[in-house]
Amino acid sequence: MTVRLEGKPVVAARDSASRAALAAAPAGTPPPSLVSVHRGVESPFRFYLRRQAKAAAQVGIAFRDEPLGPSAGPAELVARLRALDADPAVHAVLLEHPLPPPFDFYAAVAVLRPRKDVDGVGPENLGRLVAQRPVHVPAVALAAIDIARHYHLPLEGERVAVIGRSETVGLPLALLLAGKSTRIDATVTLLHSKTRDLEGALAGARTIFSCAGRPGLLTRTVVPRGANVVDVGLSSVPDPDRPGSRIPAGDADAASLDGWADSLTPVPGGVGPVTVAELMANTVRAWQRRDEETG
Repeated sequence: MTVRLEGKPVVAARDSASRAALAAAPAGTPPPSLVSVHRGVESPFRFYLRRQAKAAAQVGIAFRDEPLGPSAGPAELVARLRALDADPAVHAVLLEHPLPPPFDFYAAVAVLRPRKDVDGVGPENLGRLVAQRPVHVPAVALAAIDIARHYHLPLEGERVAVIGRSETVGLPLALLLAGKSTRIDATVTLLHSKTRDLEGALAGARTIFSCAGRPGLLTRTVVPRGANVVDVGLSSVPDPDRPGSRIPAGDADAASLDGWADSLTPVPGGVGPVTVAELMANTVRAWQRRDEETG
């Protein structure tokens, strides 16, 4: 029987730690402040904003979103981020992505100090991650790690595979799994869209983290029997029960892997909600470092 690695208990543990950190602050201390900057509120941003606002309220974080107007260009976005970075009342800033052309997400997020770059995707935070001294780590990568640790998946000294090499998920995740600072010490194989013979590349992997964004990529044809699958991929596919509608889907074919894989995160309900909890935890850490002069 394949065990479902639900995100709910992981979220509860992470949120409990965040609330405890806030409760330890002196009476009268302003709560952490998180600002989400985005280009419009159309789907999927509307869904993410609702989820972030709800999670922030549950922890005790002051949350607000700042949409850019339809006529705003890259210069206005950079100016907005610079102003938030300079505002001492704002502890953390999240720039939602992807951004449409001609916006350059990485050029924009680079104006934030590492401490306020709450999702850890700016060049300085990613560089610090390579040096194993990050200020913030991307929330999606943290969520995948937290789920694996919560359910005691085999990582230390084990063959682990990461599918996907994006700067915000796959690469940070591979660094965390292999790095000394995290004390995970896995032996990591990094795969991607150009990898030939996926079945052969995954052979021997005890745990597979898939961040490819390709629905149905992982079936029992390519996944080793008894492997654990942490499905980080998120796409949408047509809803067979509602013509014209779409539903979320991960990289794993859950029906194919049922009874084949040892465990599997569901989509939705697995990595997604934990990612939001990690974002709130990063916000709390930014708030705790609010008086630091640098970072």
